[in-house]
Amino acid sequence: MIYKIILFAPLIGAIIAGFGWRIIGDKGAQWLTTGLLFLAMVLSWVVFLQGASEAQAVHVLDWVQSGTLYADWSIRVDRLTTIMLIVVTTVSALVHLYSVGYMAHDANFRESESYRPRFFAYLSFFTFAMLMLVTSDNLVQMFFGWEGVGVASYLLIGFYFRKPSANAAAIKAFVVNRVGDFGFALGIMALYFLTDSVRFDDIFAAAPMLAETQLTFLWTEWNAANLIAFLLFVGAMGKSAQLFLHTWLPDAMEGPTPVSALIHAATMVTAGVFLVCRMSPLMEYAPQAMNVVVFIGASTAFFAATVGLVQNDIKRVIAYSTCSQLGYMFVAAGVGVYSVAMFHLFTHAFFKAMLFLGAGSVIHGMHHEQDMRHYGGLRKKLPYTFWAMMIGTLAITGVGIPLTHIGFAGFLSKDAVIESAWAGTEGGYGFWMLVIAALFTSFYSWRLMFLTFFGEARGDRHTHEHAHESPMVMVAPLGVLALGAVFAGMIWYGSFFGSHEQVNRFFGIEAHAEASADQGEATATEEAAEAQAAPTTAPEGAIFMAENNHVLDDAHHAPTWVKVSPFIAMLIGLVTALWFYVWDPSMPKRVAETNRPLYLFLLNKWYFDEIYDVIFVRPAKALGQLLWRRGDGDVIDGSINGVAMGLIPRLTRLAGRAQSGYIFTYAFAMVIGIVVLVTWMTMFGGAN
Repeated sequence: MIYKIILFAPLIGAIIAGFGWRIIGDKGAQWLTTGLLFLAMVLSWVVFLQGASEAQAVHVLDWVQSGTLYADWSIRVDRLTTIMLIVVTTVSALVHLYSVGYMAHDANFRESESYRPRFFAYLSFFTFAMLMLVTSDNLVQMFFGWEGVGVASYLLIGFYFRKPSANAAAIKAFVVNRVGDFGFALGIMALYFLTDSVRFDDIFAAAPMLAETQLTFLWTEWNAANLIAFLLFVGAMGKSAQLFLHTWLPDAMEGPTPVSALIHAATMVTAGVFLVCRMSPLMEYAPQAMNVVVFIGASTAFFAATVGLVQNDIKRVIAYSTCSQLGYMFVAAGVGVYSVAMFHLFTHAFFKAMLFLGAGSVIHGMHHEQDMRHYGGLRKKLPYTFWAMMIGTLAITGVGIPLTHIGFAGFLSKDAVIESAWAGTEGGYGFWMLVIAALFTSFYSWRLMFLTFFGEARGDRHTHEHAHESPMVMVAPLGVLALGAVFAGMIWYGSFFGSHEQVNRFFGIEAHAEASADQGEATATEEAAEAQAAPTTAPEGAIFMAENNHVLDDAHHAPTWVKVSPFIAMLIGLVTALWFYVWDPSMPKRVAETNRPLYLFLLNKWYFDEIYDVIFVRPAKALGQLLWRRGDGDVIDGSINGVAMGLIPRLTRLAGRAQSGYIFTYAFAMVIGIVVLVTWMTMFGGAN
């Protein structure tokens, strides 16, 4: 029952706030949805702290049954589910509370009585769809939640529908995600075609068979496991804004700031990482696909970090930071250390949500000014916001004591990712891209802090003089998230990145050593070698690391220079930011002018939008214009209008002349009709 309350509480709040707000009132809708989310959050933490248990499915109702396709609506309960439950419900509950204060002073819809209940209904509906996604027990149910969060994000990004830029951003997010979702749908279809099931347990049991199956796709033979894993990853790329399908994420900042914190920091964008980890028993049989995951993840981390260096909008800096950190998670998943990917997802939720909500507090205090070049000297005006964002910055940049397990949440989880990348890629592309991205992350994060809170006030003097701290209803969630940003890494470090035994215990997985011992010692040498070369059948548990996957163990034995490299990168970024924005504030302008082409390249986000505009958008518009003017206008409207304007009026006039009003005319017509009828019956009707 507890799981059903967690799942359906946000849906109930969304329905009542959306359709019954006139009965319970504006305030009632806000506090009802917020209260139900806090209920779901408390219950989620209760479930999480109870510890690992065997995977189970809580049946809700029979849903889809057609031939061999059977997909009931069940809540899959395991450690992976409980981690996502606390991430989604905690961030969502705090965002709901924060929004009570943030939307109270929103100037976009003050004349509309329903805009606040509608906003809270959208937030709750999004949370329900996300919970349905993470609790799914089969791929059809997951795809339903997957599309649900897409619809909710469209509504929330375009909430300020009177702004053309917000409408364009909502459409862009929807269209780009459809590209990824098409790959996801193909992957689901391929799995059903080969396994005759969409249930996770059936698919995981069939993973060894898929690794030995060839599948024809696009006139080419592919290994089924690799092809399906790649198609599923394409879906993950869209939702998690990975390179090539990332362009929607920065534009999504057009939505209200609480939306940015909820959707683009901790929940929807992590759905792709969750998908890869959930499908780990299949992914372990798809090494080529996982190499692609590592490459795309590392490239995304580097790309987004470079673009974040020169952005001036405070929300866009944090948006590109999100994009970069998601790349870290995919690298960890790609090398097969899914627990570390979930570790960074877990800690990232706290400090990134806090950074977004802190940015919203700054924007609120600065009367909706978002350009950091117009800030400066705000730490005394917004003291609580300053310290919250300082903690978030210390967490994301990775501040801690090297070679220990003491530090902010991002210090421990990001180091775990980088050490895993070193072990999984043998110090190759993935490792170095993440270290460089860590340096850039430190620079742009401290740049944000120095431009916003330090130095002299810049921009409009009146705005600075009237800058003020946010109300307590907005500041309190920052304090709660700060606790997670400080302590989450240290408390759960061993559970996510400890020994195999610790990780297996936390995720409810039977240890490989114990499984091997049960088989006895009479195994032939050839069979032992075969077992080393290929993964064994997936055991019960939230995630699966194959027996021949030693990346987790190798990461713990990384050289000292590998372990301290993220910390050194952080220090270099910090010192450079101090030099540019505190010690010599004229330096950024000189560097930008000296390296003008590079500066414009980064400022324009590697020109991805312009390239896509030329390759996809303009040809699509040209084709639409052609079909409209030539197809619809000339062919369809031309032929119909030709008939309507030519033949029909002539026939109408001819028929009109027959209506003379004289009886003898009608009698003559009747006689002619009888003659024609008799003649027809005589010749063709069989009359003798």
